[in-house]
This record gives sequence, structure tokens and C-alpha cells, in this order.
Amino acid sequence: MDLSAVKSSYRAWAPIYDKTFGAITSVGRRQAIQYINGLQGRVLEVGVGTGLSLKHYAPHLDVTGIDVSTHMLRKAREKVHKKQLAHVSGIHEMDARAMEFPDYHFDVVVAMYLISVVPDPEQVISEMARVCKPGGEVVMVNHFAREQGALSLAEKAMAPFASKIGWHSDFAFHRTQGEADLILREQKKYPPLGMFTFLRMEKQAA
Repeated sequence: MDLSAVKSSYRAWAPIYDKTFGAITSVGRRQAIQYINGLQGRVLEVGVGTGLSLKHYAPHLDVTGIDVSTHMLRKAREKVHKKQLAHVSGIHEMDARAMEFPDYHFDVVVAMYLISVVPDPEQVISEMARVCKPGGEVVMVNHFAREQGALSLAEKAMAPFASKIGWHSDFAFHRTQGEADLILREQKKYPPLGMFTFLRMEKQAA
């Protein structure tokens, strides 16, 4: 799925995202943010989308969001303005494969329901590691392909339609584990039906 397909898909999703996929993923999103709220410092949310998560971050955090979709970001900025979210310091249109931030800039980098959507996911994870401070954390929530069972067959059947539905239903977990600087510290399932997985990785200290 190339960048133009991603933008086209999310242009279509933007008006209805909050009440469709956003609703399905709300539990995992809030639980991930609950964990992040126990941390300190600068937080980067990669793939902030329509900004559904922004109001849930604790006020002591300094939150920045990026996304490649102009239409999604318009809705995120509206939320920041309407709800006067002072802890959100910036919302930027940016390709996650080449972030415009310096090395070691954020204490926490989070990507929720993103990695199976983007082109070149390994490059996105590499960029997430680059902008994370040594000793900081990279947090992900995502759906990963099942290895067996009826749902595994359904995921494989949907895979050819990735550009239409906006995500890769058969995305493999091992593709998140190739960055040498990131050490997996925690992995657990989130509802509904354990469809989504929470990953917490620590950036190795220099």
C-alpha cells in the first residue's frame, strides 16, 4: 500500500472514523494512554488521525501529534481548539518514514493502530526509535495476523483489499521486532476479543 493509497483511504474514512473504527478501538486506545499518563516528558503520537486520543492524555505531558492525512488532521486540530487542550503543543502533517524531529527528542513515542497501515512499516519503526530518547519507550497498539483458526483464514482473504480498507489484515508481528535499539518489555492482548496487542519497548541507553 503506497502513500497515495493511504491518503485516499483516510480521506474517505475521515468523516466517519470516530464512530466506526474509532469506536471499535477505543478500549485499547484508552488503556495505552492510561499507561503513558504514568510517565513524564514529551510524547509523540505517530498517526494521530482525527485526534481521538488527545483529550485523554494527562495535563503534565507535552504531546505532539503527526499524521499524513490532511483530512484527519483537520478534525484533530478542531478537537484541540474546541476542547482547549493546552497539553497538546503541536499537530503536524508529516510522513512518519522521515520525521522532521531531531534524534532523541521524545521521552515516549506511541503508534496506535498505525503500523499495519503505513507503507514501509520497518522504516517507520526505525524513525520512532531514532526520535526516542535513550531509556525512553516506544508503545504500539495494533492488530497482528493470527497463525491459525478461522480468523486467520479471514485475515488472509482480506489481505488483497488492503488499499481499499486502509490496513493490512495479515500484518505479521515479527515485523515490529527488527529494530536493534528497541527491547520488548511487555506484550498483552486488548479487547474486543483479543484482536489488538499492546507492545511496550524500551530504547536502549547510549
